[in-house]
Amino acid sequence: MATDENADRNADKNADRNADKNADKNADRNADKNAGESAGEGREAVSGLPLRVAVIIGSTREGRIGDAVGRWFVERARDRSELDLAVLDLADYDFPVHYPGRATEQMTEFTEEIARAEAFVVVTPEYNRSFPASLKQAIDFAYEEWQTKPVAFVSYGHGSAGLYAVEQLRTVFTELHTVTLRNGVALDFLRQPLEGHPGDTGRDRSVGLMLDQLGWWGWALREARAVRPYVS
Repeated sequence: MATDENADRNADKNADRNADKNADKNADRNADKNAGESAGEGREAVSGLPLRVAVIIGSTREGRIGDAVGRWFVERARDRSELDLAVLDLADYDFPVHYPGRATEQMTEFTEEIARAEAFVVVTPEYNRSFPASLKQAIDFAYEEWQTKPVAFVSYGHGSAGLYAVEQLRTVFTELHTVTLRNGVALDFLRQPLEGHPGDTGRDRSVGLMLDQLGWWGWALREARAVRPYVS
């Protein structure tokens, strides 16, 4: 009798344990499934909107060609309906010569455009193996606004095609927690003018590849920011 009671009691306990274990597993599965569905819906929502891309023209010199390079690039990028382009020409801003204790209206306007953008294309010349001081000044007006966003480069020059400037810009943007693209567009005006010969599609291919990569990183980082905050 006592042995039978003990056996029944142990059987009941084991049954209860198994039932609890199965209930916990089902609850975990449902929670994972619901979390996955919610994350999927969130990714679909954020991925469906055009990627906001700021095209920054870095040169402010009189007689520059940077504005023409910017227009040349934007004409090609506008074929991408998935991109929402905004041109930020630094020559249009009245930035102070000395860094003020309080941001000016123009500084705030520029920083707000950086915050709004989700990806960047920096159009830069090469001056003495580096990039313009006007570009560095503008970059330093923002900080958190740059973070977790991709940066691509359209460089130009004579001989080196502006690549020395790009290499220095990579270190600056790495410090600002951005992702710089491996592929870019490099224009060597010593070999070929801005408007190339008919049928020359090499530059157009470079633009297309760079925009493909910019879009990939832009949407991937948009989704990542929506899932969890970035820690710097």
